[in-house]
Amino acid sequence: MLRKDLLRVSRRGGRYQPQFIGPANAQLAASILETFRSHVGTPQHELDAAIEQLEREETDFKLVRGLRALCERETTVATVSEIPPDRIRRVVFAAAESADGVASSAERDDVLKQAAKRLGTTSDTVAEGLYADRSKNQILTAFEPRWDADGLCAQYNLSLAQTALFDATEVRIRSDDPKALISALGRLRLLYEIERTEDGRVVVITGPDALFRRTRRYGTAFARLLRTVAQSALTWELVATIDDRGSERTLTLHNGDITVPESEPIAEPTYDSAIEADFAARFTALESDWELQREPEPLETGHRVMIPDFAFDYAHSDFRVYFEVMGFWTPEYIEKKLTQIRDVEDVELIVAVDESLGVGEMLKQTESHIIPYTNTVRVKAVVDVLRSYETQLLAAAAETLPAAIEPSAQVTSLEAVATAYGVSVKAIENRSFPAHVQLGQQLVSPTVLETIGDEVSDGMTYADVESIAGKYEITETSALLSTIGYRVKWDGLSGGTVKSLPE
Repeated sequence: MLRKDLLRVSRRGGRYQPQFIGPANAQLAASILETFRSHVGTPQHELDAAIEQLEREETDFKLVRGLRALCERETTVATVSEIPPDRIRRVVFAAAESADGVASSAERDDVLKQAAKRLGTTSDTVAEGLYADRSKNQILTAFEPRWDADGLCAQYNLSLAQTALFDATEVRIRSDDPKALISALGRLRLLYEIERTEDGRVVVITGPDALFRRTRRYGTAFARLLRTVAQSALTWELVATIDDRGSERTLTLHNGDITVPESEPIAEPTYDSAIEADFAARFTALESDWELQREPEPLETGHRVMIPDFAFDYAHSDFRVYFEVMGFWTPEYIEKKLTQIRDVEDVELIVAVDESLGVGEMLKQTESHIIPYTNTVRVKAVVDVLRSYETQLLAAAAETLPAAIEPSAQVTSLEAVATAYGVSVKAIENRSFPAHVQLGQQLVSPTVLETIGDEVSDGMTYADVESIAGKYEITETSALLSTIGYRVKWDGLSGGTVKSLPE
């Protein structure tokens, strides 16, 4: 899909027809692709300027911006700086404070030189990295489009039609592949009915306006449905009723209007309710060893299938827990869902159930973990269940580990060791490392510590020690100093000085 402000449609005669592009626009598509390719390795603001020039040369700036939006999804941008910009800023601002402010170019240069000395680099590096993490200064590091110019035009037409469908209140579809259509409707959880007409059967999908109110889920689901129809059927027709800012218009699409490129960008996850969306946002914000997946594979429930709302995948083993949210629905739907939950077999399942449904006692008869909720699903309640699984998984992983672990690298991290054994960091925290000394989350051999000890001396700045530690890829500088017999005497924001610990 495209952003709504990039939608290009014709409204003549009460219609709502997307303004598709064709071979005549292939040169423009090729120019935009080449513009992106030629700016790999350059800052974002240079690409912006080049695209703006193309906009001035074209009569339809929305078309240029739409093609650009699709290309941006195929790019990788990154902050390129020898030293993290936030660290550079801390040192520069501290130097500026010591200098009682910066009022001239000469004073600025002096501050940059002081900062460069503390960071062990050059003034140019400090100047270049100071704001390298701002979006306009980030570097376009890769551009790997999945289409050529003709493919980009096809992708644009599909995205344009999907955006036009976003405000549909009803969609009527004829298809020569009804099986794929009905399967997609079930997967997208759209309400539909089948009408018999003189020309055959028509699937009628009703939008949310006919029920309660419009939700983003329906608009996005209609867009995803179009992709499925266009991919699966050779002959199809779609007629949609569009709410165009209060005016009712008709959108008509046929199989000749759009094609689906072989590589279609992955659709963003959508949610059936605000409760699910809220839970997903709060859970994803956690630092967890469980990855949340939206709409996992269907589960067998007797003669039917059930598509859970979510699944949690454990990062350190092939283990999945399914998660279903039961909210307000009709009695018939609730009975169907209860039957599915009772019949599902051989999976781990958590069910969050709205207390107003009054089905908690019935759900206790299942083998699922039941979490009651009102208005919002408590993330902590779900995390507590996942931790019970995690405890079992950690115990199983611990049985496969040796009591003493001896990594081959002289400097490594607990995370790297855990990854090598295919377990979480928690699984190795109680193990011993006889050939290494643990510095925070890092492991360092005594040989390296002795070498660094010979390089560090009384009176050296903390920044200098950071530079020495950096040569050995050690980031736990404070723990390092304590281990080799030093402490840091801090002098405000201007830095610190290394002092020997008393004997």
